[in-house]
Formats: sequence, C-alpha cells, structure tokens
Amino acid sequence: MTALVAPLTSLMQARFGSSAEVCEITRLSGGASQETWGFSLQVHGQAPRALILRRAPFQSAAKGEAIGLVKEAKIIAAAARTGTPVPEIIHVCSPDDDLGDAFIMAHVAGQTIARKILRDAEYSLARPRLAFQCGEALAKIHAVAVSSLPLDLPISHGLDQLDRYEAIYRGFEMDRPVFELALAWLRQNAPAPLPTTLVHGDFRNGNLMVNPEGLAAVLDWELAHQGDPREDLGWICVNSWRFGVRENRVGGFGPLEDLLAGYQSAGGHSFEPKDLTWFQALGSFKWGIMCLIMYQAFATKADPSIERAMIGRRASEAEIDLLNLIEGRPYA
Repeated sequence: MTALVAPLTSLMQARFGSSAEVCEITRLSGGASQETWGFSLQVHGQAPRALILRRAPFQSAAKGEAIGLVKEAKIIAAAARTGTPVPEIIHVCSPDDDLGDAFIMAHVAGQTIARKILRDAEYSLARPRLAFQCGEALAKIHAVAVSSLPLDLPISHGLDQLDRYEAIYRGFEMDRPVFELALAWLRQNAPAPLPTTLVHGDFRNGNLMVNPEGLAAVLDWELAHQGDPREDLGWICVNSWRFGVRENRVGGFGPLEDLLAGYQSAGGHSFEPKDLTWFQALGSFKWGIMCLIMYQAFATKADPSIERAMIGRRASEAEIDLLNLIEGRPYA
C-alpha cells in the first residue's frame, strides 16, 4: 500500500492541483495479476471524492482472455457514450504515472454480492426492475460503435469459444459423458452468427453494481471482445448465476421476457426466448470447464485452497444444467 501512495498522490496533484491528498487507501480485491484499491481524494475547498484504482502490478501481465486494463478503461468510456451505466473513467495511466497498467474511476455505491441482492429486503424494489434494466444496458453495450474499440480487441464468436474450451477439456484427459453429449449437441445446433458487436463477456451477478433502485453500474470489462450479442444475453441466464433462485431465469431476479423487453426498448434486436437457449448452453459448458480448471489447480497443488476445491466440484452442477437445456428445460 505505501508504495502506491507517492505515485498516486503525484498523479492526483497533477490532475487536481497541489492541495490534492490521497487518504484512506484500502485494497478491495485482487490477486497477483490484478488489484482493486479504494481511496478518498481530498482537494481543498471540495467535498472528499471516493475513487477506485484498478491496476496490474509491474511484474505481472494480463492472463488468459483478459484484455488489459488500459483497453478496459477505453471500452468503459466508449460504453458510457451510449448511455450504459458504468463508472466514470477519471484517468487512464501512462508509464510516466509509475502505477503500472492501471486506470482510475469513480466509485459507484451499491452491492455486487448476489445472495444479498436476491434476498435482502433492501433490494426488494430493485429485484423486479433488474431484468428489464439489464436488457437496456446490454442493448446500449451492443450499440457501441465497433470503430471506437481498440483495433486489436479480440473477435470471438460462439463456435470459436466452443473450440477453445473443448481444447482445454481435452487437455485434462478425463472422460465426462455429459460434456461429450453437450459438445455434440452444441456443434449440431449452432446458430448462424449475428453481425459482430461489442460483447461484455462476463455480464452476470457479481459484475453488476446494484442499489435499492436497481442497476447502478456494469463492472469488470476485462473479458470484453467482439462477437455475437446473444452471448451476453445467454450468459446472464446460466443457472449458476441464479444462486438458488432457479425459477427466475435472468440472474435469479427476473424473467427472460423482461430482459428481452428491456433489450428491445433500448434499440436492441427483437429476440425470442428460444434464440438464447444455445448460448445459455454454451455458457453452462464454459462454466463447467472453468470448474474443472479450478479442480486441476487444487489437485495439482498449483492452488491448494479450499475455494478451488469447492468451485471444482460444481462441474457436476453444470452437467445437470446442460442435460436440462438439451432436454428443453431452461428453467429447471
């Protein structure tokens, strides 16, 4: 923490004047590859302002499919221009700022923990609104002009992702009949791709900031890419993101009809529920393979934490979800 105070203070003074002070800096989340810090900016004559620093340490680089924080900030700014609820980007760091791959954004008040959003009385008015609001937000995300995106932003459609996750699965050299069935079904039933749009890539509970009035901000854009807009609509419907409220297909908080109505009302395509079943199944397959990755990390002692073991066992839940989807029971 102390190593951040000096460069962060220098940056804030360069932006907001010599009276700027950085106070109450606290690490909120993150591991070796990425960190999130909250801090208070105090400028003489102004009310304190809560800000967020997202950074990758100097010795690490974005891993897996993550696009990097500078690109993430640019995409958030592009999404803001279409009216997507996102945090305000305050500053995108350069090497001279001595903070690594990083950006600073405004703090948005609210809650991201799904069990609280789905069950606490504080969010009783928000829950009936959320599915519609999520549809509106996704339509605005998908309306971002592709020409405004970073030139090297990855392009990944449904079958591209199926290929990638099948390769990971094959690398484990373990036979799981349900995953074999799902792979065959997904390949046989793959829809023709729609024109490429910006895709958030991880639009789900945990990455949605919710306040008592509803959706406050869409967070964590590190998996953003160009692809089929139905990917985002299907991912929020994956049963794993309902956290036990299975009857509400959208994140455990609302019906799919509300999501699609919100999407259309904000200028998105008019989709039918059946249009998303394949993408929901793809999402369940991807999550199942992610669970196997967690299990492998635990089993090989690459990360022997109990959290990895607990998530790893959830591969069987994804298998049940896949069977239900293949048999035409998306709400089961």
